[in-house]
Amino acid sequence: MLIKSGNVSRVRCVVLGRTIPSWRMVMKDEVKKLNAFRKTLREDDKRIFDDLLLQCELYAPDAGSMASVVKEVPLIMSMLFGQHKRLMKLEKHIMEDSAGAGTQIRTD
Repeated sequence: MLIKSGNVSRVRCVVLGRTIPSWRMVMKDEVKKLNAFRKTLREDDKRIFDDLLLQCELYAPDAGSMASVVKEVPLIMSMLFGQHKRLMKLEKHIMEDSAGAGTQIRTD
């Protein structure tokens, strides 16, 4: 925007943009808050924790579509979904292996 005041011209920048941070920005801030907890973990547990937090990044676009006023709900849902997906893959793999071996496994 050009502003003229007498013989002097000045350029004034007006920044327009988001007033609400994107879900990915909110998610990264929330994950940073969890670093204090991470620091207390043993090295093996840190890798597990990092893998759990990776679920938040993997499902960030999906979690961003949730209309939740509680920021932690989409994070937890992402983690829960990622873990459930892994569990289902493992169950399928076990069932396929047991079917090939001719044994039955109860799933109830």
